[in-house]
Amino acid sequence: MKFRPLHDRVLVKRIEQDAKTKGGIIIPDTAKEKPMEGKIIAVGSGARNEDGSVTPLDVKKGDKVLFGKWSGTEVTIDGDELIIMKESDLLGIIG
Repeated sequence: MKFRPLHDRVLVKRIEQDAKTKGGIIIPDTAKEKPMEGKIIAVGSGARNEDGSVTPLDVKKGDKVLFGKWSGTEVTIDGDELIIMKESDLLGIIG
């Protein structure tokens, strides 16, 4: 895939959750909520400050992140459903 987000944007792929609860109940697709956890696929060069300098992003390719339920714009690239969002939409990096 040849895609590079611009400025302070990142490209995220959702990490699917288990289709079963801890008690063994299988959750149908229609009842599942969209996961709020993902993996960074690509990052932009960084945010541009008022003086023209570029501040690099705190996340890097491969990081597992948490984001808001309605964050970003969903796109399909090479058959993969991905999300483009600003770094400020990310809630944090998972361990």
